[in-house]
Amino acid sequence: MQQRNQRRSPRAIVALVLLASALSFLLLPGPAAAQDAAAQDIVTDEGSGQIRILEVSGLLDPVVYDFLIKELDLAEADGVLAVMLQVDSNGSVLDQDRYLALARRLRDTELQVIAWVGPSGSSALGGTAELLGVADIIGVAIGSRIGDTGPARLPQTEFEPAFGDATSRLEDTTVGAAEAIELGIAPGDSSSEEALRASVEANSVLREFVRVVDGFEAASPGVEDASELGQVRFRQLSLSGQLFHTVASPEVAYLFFVGGMMLLVFELFTAGVGVAGVIGAALFVLGSYGLSVLPTRTAAVVLLVGAILAFAVDIQTNIPRVYTAAGMMFLTAGTFLLYDGLSMSWITILFGLVGGALYAYSGMPSMVRTRFSTPTIGRSWMIGEMGEAVTDLKPDGMVQIQDAKWRAMTNRATPVTAGDRIRVVGIDRLVLEVEPEEGGAKDYRDRG
Repeated sequence: MQQRNQRRSPRAIVALVLLASALSFLLLPGPAAAQDAAAQDIVTDEGSGQIRILEVSGLLDPVVYDFLIKELDLAEADGVLAVMLQVDSNGSVLDQDRYLALARRLRDTELQVIAWVGPSGSSALGGTAELLGVADIIGVAIGSRIGDTGPARLPQTEFEPAFGDATSRLEDTTVGAAEAIELGIAPGDSSSEEALRASVEANSVLREFVRVVDGFEAASPGVEDASELGQVRFRQLSLSGQLFHTVASPEVAYLFFVGGMMLLVFELFTAGVGVAGVIGAALFVLGSYGLSVLPTRTAAVVLLVGAILAFAVDIQTNIPRVYTAAGMMFLTAGTFLLYDGLSMSWITILFGLVGGALYAYSGMPSMVRTRFSTPTIGRSWMIGEMGEAVTDLKPDGMVQIQDAKWRAMTNRATPVTAGDRIRVVGIDRLVLEVEPEEGGAKDYRDRG
């Protein structure tokens, strides 16, 4: 029966892989249909007046880089009017070569390049914010922020200061919609409070903001012939692109990497290849990819691997002791030191550390005790066997039965000391119940 369970058909393995993929895709961001609903009344026929809106959310990583380069090439080939970057990004993890290549591509295209930090509550920070400086027009929605660029990544010999006279100010601070207009970063009139308010509101609604594009005239309700008017098309990452972009976020990469290793260790203590092993392998691979994209510290990754290995040592003995404590220290240090220049939310950190503690101190020991106390292991033959106490049993300790050492405990009032002869009278999961043989150690030595 046990051998039959261990042999899984190729169809079962394929089904498990598909299940793992499905679980991974649950983490994908929402579709482009969730974009600004106010733009839905704009016609979508192809034409020279088209604006293509490219979503840039999350960190600016190699997946987003490839997406932007590809879409710029297609937009130029189709002769569209402009491309707009709809931005909600906390920074860039691109290497310097790709970062410069993207900046040059955005600067040198013959298309109009527009950047819009929106909708409300979005942000453009770090390297992403500096990159927007090459755009022809920048808009900031109400409640959104732009800035915290840090030291310049674009060489001043080739690029103008990203935000003109306000560049130095935005290196270590952010500004909102009104301040962006006052500083000349975003289009608008700041001559009066009323004019400033109108400009901010216009920049905050995508349907209104696209009107700043030269040569664009949007369709409006009641227009019957819109063939000569402008069009807006939303473009987003493919499903596979969304998957790898999501995995390359700090929180997801960390949880996938650590969780995948935990599931793989779990699978080592079960018979056969199960769902946990397949999902664990998928998560580990995806997490490894995410860490390879993000700026990680090698020493911290080694600490995370060492933590899981340390847990595994004590899991084998079914007793959380020194290796488990060492594993928790490794896990804590690796979690806090993992990223260089990026941070994770406290919720993610607590989830990882608390989950690791429960895994090592409670979950895995309980699973191992349950798994290896089943009749399939077949240890009933040990009842009645004679052995020797390796340590004092007060009331638990270690005994040797034949050539193997086992955890054992005694409920007898008679003390059992190291070297005494014992008899197995029962088995409780992985712990043997023993009693001293009459005559104790002296009788055992006399028989020897």
